[in-house]
Amino acid sequence: MTTTTALGTRPGPRTGGAPHRRWQVWARTAAGAAILAAVVWWFPGGTFTDAFSAVGAGPVLAALGIGAVTTVLCAARWREVALGVGLRLPFRRAVADYYLSVFLNAVLPAGVLGDVNRAVGHGRYSGDLGRGVRAVVLERMVGQAVLAAAGGALLLALPAALLGPGLWAVGAASGAVAAVALAAAFGLRAGRARETRWWRALRTAAADVRSGVFARWPRVVLLSAAALAGHVTLFAVAARLAGVTAPVPQLVPLVVLALLAMSLPVNVGGWGPREAVTALAFGAAGLGAATGVTVSVLYGLLSLVAALPGAAVLVSRSPLRLRVRGRAGADLRRGRDREGPVRRHEFVAPAAEPGGPGEAMTQA
Repeated sequence: MTTTTALGTRPGPRTGGAPHRRWQVWARTAAGAAILAAVVWWFPGGTFTDAFSAVGAGPVLAALGIGAVTTVLCAARWREVALGVGLRLPFRRAVADYYLSVFLNAVLPAGVLGDVNRAVGHGRYSGDLGRGVRAVVLERMVGQAVLAAAGGALLLALPAALLGPGLWAVGAASGAVAAVALAAAFGLRAGRARETRWWRALRTAAADVRSGVFARWPRVVLLSAAALAGHVTLFAVAARLAGVTAPVPQLVPLVVLALLAMSLPVNVGGWGPREAVTALAFGAAGLGAATGVTVSVLYGLLSLVAALPGAAVLVSRSPLRLRVRGRAGADLRRGRDREGPVRRHEFVAPAAEPGGPGEAMTQA
């Protein structure tokens, strides 16, 4: 069995659970595609064509700028967690890897394959695959926890008509986080009596949570909140492009609901539940369900534009480019070995000509 990442194809261990995990990925992708197909079938074609026609040079530049700030903040959050669990992660590499992860999440199904590639790549780079994977999982869980907390707090600012889709989105995201926490607590309690492999793994994960999240929680939470503000800003730009004139404080709860729906692992590159929840939220707020779909599509397009620098990272790390770079380096080293050591050229003063001023000075 081989493992394919953005850095190439490497042999990996044979696992019996791989077909089961592959089936889960395709099932989630199919569910997201079904939701997206239902949205496309329900709303007229102009809802989507208006979104494409609204994208111009100004929005593209805005998306690239906002995406750069947001990606740097997320990369800094990941680096904080990685350093907390004892892994090395240079800041430049963290930004490049995060850009690549965002791009792969945007163009590949399920919306999490970029994070998988980032986790495996960092684990191999740092020499500890398990801890590298746990660092990425913890980083993503912190972001989702801050998003769920913001959604729960903003429910108080929503009108009564929005409690339906709002409770659904917040409940789904909070339920996912709670399920992981309960599973971990149950595993710790069940494995405490018997030193099983799962008990040791959970104990190691709990230690990483303490050192990577709780010990650095002020910086991690602050970076998560700032990154969330970047996503909200990009969504507000999409709303303005769609012609929504509602004040930003009224849009923020709707945006958080859309982001909560997008964070569910039942989508196609982020598409599907986001459009459905945005349509419900905008319709309940009196802004029009079709307008909500247009805003969601615009946000998806701008997010894809913001992730485009990750394509450059992918090209720079392609196996062919790395092979060519390696051959060039080998040829350069071979040429140096063939030429031999470089000789040092010392300055030698020219001899004085007979009868010249140099000779006269010597004679004097």
